[in-house]
Amino acid sequence: MRIGVPAETKTLEGRVALVPAACADLIRHGHEVFLQSGAGEKSGFANERYTRVGVKIVKDAAALYGKAEMVVKVKEPIEGDLKLLQKHHLLFCYLHLAAEPKLTRQLLKIGLTGVAFESVQETDGSLPLLTPMSVVAGRLATQVGATLLHQPQGGKGKLLGGMAATERGKVVVLGAGVAGGNAAMLAAESGANVVVFDKRADRLAHARSWGANVTALYAYDSAVAEEVATADLVIGAVLVPSARAPHVVTRKMVKTMEKGSVMVDISIDQGGCFETSKPTTWKDPTYVVDGVTHFCVTNMPGAVPQTSSQAISAAILPYVERLAQKRWHKDAILASGINVEAGNLVHPALKGMKL
Repeated sequence: MRIGVPAETKTLEGRVALVPAACADLIRHGHEVFLQSGAGEKSGFANERYTRVGVKIVKDAAALYGKAEMVVKVKEPIEGDLKLLQKHHLLFCYLHLAAEPKLTRQLLKIGLTGVAFESVQETDGSLPLLTPMSVVAGRLATQVGATLLHQPQGGKGKLLGGMAATERGKVVVLGAGVAGGNAAMLAAESGANVVVFDKRADRLAHARSWGANVTALYAYDSAVAEEVATADLVIGAVLVPSARAPHVVTRKMVKTMEKGSVMVDISIDQGGCFETSKPTTWKDPTYVVDGVTHFCVTNMPGAVPQTSSQAISAAILPYVERLAQKRWHKDAILASGINVEAGNLVHPALKGMKL
């Protein structure tokens, strides 16, 4: 199969879907791999590292999409990409269509097959292609949140972990899955007092092992409201696979928070779990509502492209190899990731969305 890796076009997105070593494996299996010139540079992979393993470099996006049968990228296609995608393409990337009705309509009009990383689900219920970027996003959420608490950034001027003779910072994390768990663990390691909410007993039990300064609570609305009111940093990591995230923190709850507090919404790719959330970019990442700084960047892991590209490439490579087989539709795991096909919404979580 002819596999194309385009340059990412989202604002300040530095990742590349396949690193040179992954491309080399695909070529050894008899596939042709094409790379848009410069697509790997922000991740530390120059064109020469790709040509060395047999990748063919094409000069621009038009040439790349013209060559490829399967397009493997990181983030969802935006305007420039959509003009080049065609019905025969098999698109493999993060799509997050539940929060993007316009994009969904455009992909349905094109008629291509779109398999979403975040929708590929193994038989044990795990989401192997979402997991690595959830780890990165969770850790970044705590790092970014701690920085935004600094007074020069508009924060209340609080050191998240505190120190002798001072108060510790308080972090509330909504969701104890991969992203929330990594956010909570990093916050706990910094010395902050951490409150983690979830509705799964197994996750709450596991969260208690992250440190004596971690409290794990069932996500009753009243309990969330009480803890959010006194939080320095709130991190939203609520996930309903392939569906729009529910609003767990209301506008009323935000009003109860101290000015200079910070909210980071990892769930923003799926619409956001704060009522006050709206998508932002790394170019203009924050805004303020009722004195509370909101960080809602939709491609958080794009800020650390060397780490993120290596992680996502390793995760997706086995699935790219399977998708490149003629009868890949018979693979139930891959089929679980189909969001759109031949002008139809396929994934069950998307069928009820308003277009």
